[in-house]
Amino acid sequence: MTLLLSLIRQTTITTAPLHFVVSKCGYAAPASAVFSAKAKKAKKAAGSTKIVLPVETDTKKLVEYVCGSNILKEGEDVKLKDDSEYPDWLWNIYLGEPKKLEELDPNTKAYWRKLREKNLRRNNRLIAGKKF
Repeated sequence: MTLLLSLIRQTTITTAPLHFVVSKCGYAAPASAVFSAKAKKAKKAAGSTKIVLPVETDTKKLVEYVCGSNILKEGEDVKLKDDSEYPDWLWNIYLGEPKKLEELDPNTKAYWRKLREKNLRRNNRLIAGKKF
C-alpha cells in the first residue's frame, strides 16, 4: 500500500528493473522562485537603515533614575530610592562567576541542582557519541 502511495506522489523513471527505480519527488519549488526570494531579501536589507537610539548624557538624571526602564510612550523612568529603602538581601546577592560543585555545601539545594545539571550534560555527551 505504501509503495502504491509513494508511486502516486512521485514521478518515477521506469527504464530499469523495479529495485533500480530512481524516484524524483515533485515537491520542490522551481529554482527561479528561490532566487527571486533571495533577491527580495537582499533588496529589503539594503534599503533598511540602522536606527540610532538617543543616549542619556545628563549626569543628574543618570544618578537619580533608572534610564531606559520606561517602556511606555508616556511617563518617565523609575526613580531610584535610598539604599535603606531596599531589602537587605538585595545587597547580599552573589554576582561573581558561578560556583563550582566542589565549593558548594552538599546540604543545599544549589549543590544538588548543580550536580543534576552536571550529570545531565555528561549523559547527553555520552549519548551523542554512541553509534546506533
